Amino acid sequence: QVQLMESGGGLVQAGGSLRLSCVASGSIFSINDMGWYRQAPGKQRELVATITSGGRTNYADSVQGRFTISRDNAENTVRLQMNSLKPEDTAVYSCNANIKGYRAKEQGVVVYDAWGQGTQVTVSS
Repeated sequence: QVQLMESGGGLVQAGGSLRLSCVASGSIFSINDMGWYRQAPGKQRELVATITSGGRTNYADSVQGRFTISRDNAENTVRLQMNSLKPEDTAVYSCNANIKGYRAKEQGVVVYDAWGQGTQVTVSS
C-alpha cells in the first residue's frame, strides 16, 4: 500500500504565498498522474492542478497564473506553489496520485488512485 502525506498548509494574508508538498511512500513501482484538489465547507471538491508523469500540467481557470504544480519523480513528491492567494482559495487541499504497485499482499501489481488526508489552507482578507 501507499501513503500520501501533505504538508505546508497554514494561515496567510491575501496576496501571500504558500508552498504545499506531498510525498508518496510505500510499495510503488511508478506514479502516473498526480494532482491537487481542494474542498471548502459546503462546497464540492474541485480540481486545482494536475501533472502527468512527463511533466505536462493542467490548471483550473481560477488558479491559472497564480499556482504552479511540479513534481520530483526521484522523491515521489508533488508540490504546489501558491502565489497571490485570495480568500476564496481557503480550503482543505488534498494530494492525489495514480499509483502502480502492490496494494495488498494477496494481489499482484495493480493501478489505483491514492489520496492524502489533506492540509488546511486559510487566506484572510
